[in-house]
Amino acid sequence: MVLKSRLNRVQLAVLLLPGLFIFGMFTVYPIFRLLWMSFCDWSFASMLTQPFIGLQNYRDVWGDGTFWTVFVNSIVYTLVTVPGQMILGLFTAVLINGIRKGSVTFRVINYLPVITSWVIASLVFRYIFNTEGLLNYLLTNVLHVTASNTRWLDSRWGGMTVAMILGIWKGVGWNMVVFLAALQQVPMDLYEAAEMDGCGAWKKFCNVTLPCIRGTILFALIMLTIGGFNVFTSIKMITGGKPAHQTDTLLTWMYYKAFSTGKFGYAAALSFIMAFCLGLLAILQFKTMKNKDA
Repeated sequence: MVLKSRLNRVQLAVLLLPGLFIFGMFTVYPIFRLLWMSFCDWSFASMLTQPFIGLQNYRDVWGDGTFWTVFVNSIVYTLVTVPGQMILGLFTAVLINGIRKGSVTFRVINYLPVITSWVIASLVFRYIFNTEGLLNYLLTNVLHVTASNTRWLDSRWGGMTVAMILGIWKGVGWNMVVFLAALQQVPMDLYEAAEMDGCGAWKKFCNVTLPCIRGTILFALIMLTIGGFNVFTSIKMITGGKPAHQTDTLLTWMYYKAFSTGKFGYAAALSFIMAFCLGLLAILQFKTMKNKDA
């Protein structure tokens, strides 16, 4: 019996070791290497020496005015796109959940933006909102609403608004699928009991549907918050951070500092500051939802 138990442990170790090795090599080691980099003067000029400078990179990030600009951009992007995706996704899921015929077709139509390439979608949105783009053509030449073209992408909040519209459009389908799966697990007995108590559609939604899918809402909220702070492709393709990095977000600014200026230590410190902020947000969201459940 003891020999069989040891044999099972050896077999388990043999099965786990390849996966643990890959996880350690490509996940754990890069994280600790990046952490060490954040404490060093790691740049193109000092790549061979890599002198240790302590918390200087973190102080540089904290004292950088552009960092606070991109940080506010990331917060605003998240605050707008996350509720937008969740509200529209839940609304769409409720509508489709009540459809008996053609629901599959509506699911596919609403999910198409999710599987559309971020690069392609960003280029299309840039074409639409460009100074010589489709929207200005319709407003000036077709509808005659404006006399001249509007430079949508040449201002901070104009460019951010376009990116946020794209983010909401891309994310509604994912939220629809997640919420639709949760809605289909709500017991019908609860709705029947609510009807017997005289509840209308809105009261059933507030008192039955929302409490039953609270876990799914928390899951979507955390995942979308992480995704909001990780926005990169749409900003890079639509505005490129222009004008003067006013439309940059945390990831695009991190990319610029690392690969355009060569300040890898600064970028590494910024990545850990970003991870710390996301961790605090996740903890806050968990505690808020837990208090509501209590």
